[in-house]
Parts: sequence; structure tokens; C-alpha cells
Amino acid sequence: MANAVEEAGISAGEDAVAVRRARDYTESWQPEDESIQEARRRGAELGAVPILPGGGVVLRFLAASINARAVVEIGTGAGVSGIYLIRGMAPDGVLTSIDVEAEHQRVARESYAAADIAPARTRLITGRALDVLPRLTDGGYDLVFGDAAKGEYGDYLREALRLLRPGGIVAFDNALWHGRVPDNSARDPETVAVRELLRSVREDDRLVPLLLPSGDGLLAAVVRP
Repeated sequence: MANAVEEAGISAGEDAVAVRRARDYTESWQPEDESIQEARRRGAELGAVPILPGGGVVLRFLAASINARAVVEIGTGAGVSGIYLIRGMAPDGVLTSIDVEAEHQRVARESYAAADIAPARTRLITGRALDVLPRLTDGGYDLVFGDAAKGEYGDYLREALRLLRPGGIVAFDNALWHGRVPDNSARDPETVAVRELLRSVREDDRLVPLLLPSGDGLLAAVVRP
């Protein structure tokens, strides 16, 4: 049976170009303001690679869709994803962000200030995520976002399911890991860990999962009531 591309009379080369064009258009459809662009520049200087624009827009949407008031972010970086999350959250919402690098959080505070985010909207905790997460309140959060050590993604998921209320959302960046996840020949530890996360989320009956190609891939799931 012919596929849709063949039926439309489109060559594989033309299809690849069209896919790239659509992806570029989607990523740039909602332009980033100067505060986020500057946070990206700070991140580049730190070597802290932030979420891409398409993924950031999804984060803001997810936070807004549940009127999130309490969010946990694993991996502060230079503050790009935090800005997106806070802009989607309720006006009185607080972002708890964890990062092992104190310098990342110092720079993130600069990024938040440049984005006119009040200091009371953020709680930054310096430390290894798997040491900090167990100290947070069970069922006390609306959304948990992971973007740190890929090899620990499975552990982040376990902690997120404890932290989230029914109807809460867990999300992970780099769900396609620079295109290596769909490539069966890629067997490096980070790729394998992300693949295992995708499998775990897809097969967990407690979750309603979604995998989006936005940014570098964004995995999200709603915790069933």
C-alpha cells in the first residue's frame, strides 16, 4: 500500500525539505522576547543548553492549561525554561527549581529579574536533584519538568509521580535526544536512558502520555485521577 507521500506524488527529498521547513516555521512561530534571548546568551556562556523555543512554548501552555501554582523544575540552567513556566503559571504561582550548579542559579536570577519576575515567584535550591526531590512534599505540585542528567530521567519520573497531585503533569525535554532516540543504532547511555523513559511513560497505566517533536522533543503525561 502506498504511503501518503507517494500518493501525493511527492519525492522523499521534497518531503524531507517540507518537514524541515515546517519545523523551522513552528519553532519561530512565537518569537522570543529580549529577556529570553538574553537568557539564552547567558546559557551559551555557561555551557547550559536551554530548551528550544518550540519546547518552551509547550511548557508555558501546559502550565497555563492547569493554572499551575506549584511547579518543580529539575535543571535551572540560565532560566530560559523557568521563564516560560512562570509565564504560564497562575499569578501567585511559585517555581521550585533545582540545579547542582550554584553559578547556573546565580545567572538564572539575573534572567528572571530581566524578565520582570518577582523574586517571590521562584525558590532556587542548589544540590543534586536526587538528593533534593525526596525532601519535597508528596502530592504538593501541579507540574514537574525534567531537563538535567539524562541517565537519571527514570529516577526523576519516579519522584515526579510521588510529588504530583492527581491531574498533574510531568514533562521532560530532549525526548528525541538530538535525533538519536529514533535511530536504533544509537546505543550510548543517554539515548538508552531516554528510550527507557519513553517506554516507561507509555506503558504506565497511571499516565496519559504525549510525545511532541517540538524543540528537541518534549514528553508529557497527565497523572490520572
